[in-house]
Amino acid sequence: MGDPVLLTGGTGIVGNSLAQALLAAGRRVRALVRSPDRGRACLPVDCELVVGDVTEPGSVRAALAGCRVVYHAAGLPEQWLRDPGLFHRINVDGTRNVVDAALAQGIQAFVYTSTIDVFASAPGREFDESTLASQPKETHYQRSKQEADRVVAAACARGLPAVFLHPSAVFGPAPAGSPGLNDFIARLVRREVPMLLPGGMPLVFCEDVAAGHLLAETRAPGSRYILSESYWELGAIARAVCDVVGIPRVPRTLPAWVAVAVSGAGEAVSRLRGTPPLIPRGQLHFLRSVGRPLAQRARAELGWAPRTFPEALRPTIEWLAAQGRL
Repeated sequence: MGDPVLLTGGTGIVGNSLAQALLAAGRRVRALVRSPDRGRACLPVDCELVVGDVTEPGSVRAALAGCRVVYHAAGLPEQWLRDPGLFHRINVDGTRNVVDAALAQGIQAFVYTSTIDVFASAPGREFDESTLASQPKETHYQRSKQEADRVVAAACARGLPAVFLHPSAVFGPAPAGSPGLNDFIARLVRREVPMLLPGGMPLVFCEDVAAGHLLAETRAPGSRYILSESYWELGAIARAVCDVVGIPRVPRTLPAWVAVAVSGAGEAVSRLRGTPPLIPRGQLHFLRSVGRPLAQRARAELGWAPRTFPEALRPTIEWLAAQGRL
């Protein structure tokens, strides 16, 4: 099976899918986990678990011993945190720690999970990998991922053999603690969504994200690949989910001005109470501002062939049901 592959973020939706895809490809997987109990509950039994944290450089260096390939998928994807400094400590400083350890060890490949948020884009407009955003983005999460992306890019100039993968909104079989579209699908099925937020998002199935990462591993350092299948308005996503499970009525969409007012008021209360707002400003901003990412480069250069959202939705709902989340 060869040397182990070091995987960070294995208990998240992308990292978990990567662990399964790497093992299916006959690779040895060494997963850096903060909690052995959660790691054992989330990750395949064939994964070697090493206790550590990307924010602790010593534990990263120890986990890298004997590895020649790194898949760095660890990060905070939330849109609101009581302590926004966590975004920088984990997404930026954590990435820097993994990068520095990888450079010191002289690894052969560094596969980095970035995000579509680092690119220049505008609402409703198509965009590709050609132009990184030159200005800081709107949210703590986006800015931290922009800075982390720059950390990896700067390391490429120092000899890090890194490739960049840029997923859009990921859904599909994943650990229960992963936020995002899975939770929205589950709440729709449980009829816990009284009204929809305005806007939409580009989507991609988690297993296809993992496949794209593996296909890109041997590409030239500095290569970037968007992994996104198609863009869907939130109302169309809800309609598709309701059709699969037989719910006749789709929730109505909240007027944009109401959503903005509720989000602003909720953020103000959250700062006082330290509790998550009903509508995080970052979530609303993403839904209303994201453009349409194009994945032609991944399709053409990697032979990446993602499943459509309707094709991947039914197995996702079946998996959520089997997990008792519906």
